[in-house]
Amino acid sequence: FWGCPPDPCRYVYSWHCPDGPGFSCPLLVDTTGAYFRRDGIAGNYLGGMSPPEEEEPDPGDLSVDDSYFQEQVWPRLARRVPAFQSLRLRGSWAGYYDYNAFDRNGVLGPHPKLENLFLAAGFSGHGLQHAPAAGRAVAELVVKGRYESLDLRRLGWGRMAEGERLEEDGV
Repeated sequence: FWGCPPDPCRYVYSWHCPDGPGFSCPLLVDTTGAYFRRDGIAGNYLGGMSPPEEEEPDPGDLSVDDSYFQEQVWPRLARRVPAFQSLRLRGSWAGYYDYNAFDRNGVLGPHPKLENLFLAAGFSGHGLQHAPAAGRAVAELVVKGRYESLDLRRLGWGRMAEGERLEEDGV
């Protein structure tokens, strides 16, 4: 996808909150877009939030805007988890968020021109979550020549060749 915009820049924040959610708390994505997960066993957490499109940070600048956490992320987290009202920000970093620029969704299956090349790529930050299903699907294609347990043809190259977007908005 030549000429695509550069990958967006995302901030990730780490904080400490000894009274925060326990070990049974999964990765939580609030309806406002703020997210967090536990980081280890000592009351540490990681989280953040993607900005609205019109407020995207400059992808050429990887310095972190901590005011974004203070003004946008923290209030949402504290509404969702009252214990986070007393969290202590410990650090932050910025990095590029890689994704399939066509529709921000995964590309799965055989390459249309290169024989014996199968792909499972472009899942953005959802890759780890989709890995078990994507791995099983590609394994079935390689070994059996077809999908058996999961029909994931919609994620194939054909949709891009036909201009059919399968938009993923949770990026």
